[in-house]
Amino acid sequence: MAQASLPAIAAGEGGLSRYLEEIRRFPMLEPQEEYMLAKRYREHEDPAAAQKLVTSHLRLVAKIAMGYRGYGLPIGEVISEGNVGLMQAVKRFDAEKGFRLATYAMWWIKASIQEYILRSWSLVKMGTTANQKRLFFNLRKVKGQIQALEDGDLRPEQVAQIAQKLGVPAEDVISMNRRLSGDASLNAPLRADSEGGEWQDWLVDESTNQEEMLAESEELESRKRLLTNALGVLNDRERRIFEARRLVDDPITLEDLSTEFGVSRERVRQIEVRAFEKVQEAVRAAAVAQERPRAGAHAGA
Repeated sequence: MAQASLPAIAAGEGGLSRYLEEIRRFPMLEPQEEYMLAKRYREHEDPAAAQKLVTSHLRLVAKIAMGYRGYGLPIGEVISEGNVGLMQAVKRFDAEKGFRLATYAMWWIKASIQEYILRSWSLVKMGTTANQKRLFFNLRKVKGQIQALEDGDLRPEQVAQIAQKLGVPAEDVISMNRRLSGDASLNAPLRADSEGGEWQDWLVDESTNQEEMLAESEELESRKRLLTNALGVLNDRERRIFEARRLVDDPITLEDLSTEFGVSRERVRQIEVRAFEKVQEAVRAAAVAQERPRAGAHAGA
């Protein structure tokens, strides 16, 4: 499973082409063969089985990595990070759940690549909120959809269209587009007619102020309380299964829980789904009840 045992992209011209040619030599796996290899690795930690699962999906990593070539980072490093995600997926893959490794691994590969890109772009204070991340990874795609991929400033109507499509403020679109387009003078005008002000007029201190930090902390604590209280609607078995399947980084398998409770895997799955629905209903009801006093206070103001 060591990354050193995988093909590497050589530096210099032609390195990527040679790498792609090399990984094409690894055969694709038939569903049954993939199932048996995954089962062998999961039960016996057979490194040969893991190696075969990884190498048969290197083309998937390369294909996904190519979609991230527009961030100015070495494609070899992007692919390498994607391979790390693939190996993590192989370690956690459970063939008993009925889907193919490629379907499961896709999300691990993307997550690993995106995390690498975010780390690399941290020097320009890209931002860490969910909206900023969504904007960062979707701006180029949306620009392509509205034929706005040319270098330079976006037109006001394009900014408005992108902001609406991604659900972010217009100034965030302008700022992110500028960062992804490269360095430029902060005194450059936003628009050719100079009526929109200069770029520096749109730049703000993105560090979280104390009020925002307090609000985020209170919001997180509120959500934790809602979830903790909601778990009270579950009986002991439901709570054990829900926590083991939904609230841990490495979920316990249906097989292990079926053995623990002496029921079928399908019964465990049904209990998990029902428990999740009950928790959702309890959280929703508690959130509504929590909002009522606020709404009354606003109405009386």
